[in-house]
Amino acid sequence: MKKQYQTSVRVSGQGKSAQQAFADGINCVQAAILKGNQNIILRIEPEDVQVVSANVQRRVEKFLFIFLPRKIAHYSVVLDVSVMVTILEIDKVIFEGAA
Repeated sequence: MKKQYQTSVRVSGQGKSAQQAFADGINCVQAAILKGNQNIILRIEPEDVQVVSANVQRRVEKFLFIFLPRKIAHYSVVLDVSVMVTILEIDKVIFEGAA
């Protein structure tokens, strides 16, 4: 009834810092695994993370095009995450009762 398998998912994340971009990407792992699964997931355990691409875009923003310049950075990452998934196969459960 309980089954384990290993899979890999590709996720992406964005944020104002590198930490936010990675956290956003890691948070998307659960949704990516749930998307193609009808069973109940007991545990999702990340085993390895590989960075496919990491980009940063920097620009200078000014108030009224002249005043108060500040530097803005936007980070984005694409990650390949290999995970060990433990599921509970509900297809193999036999329900009893009167119809």
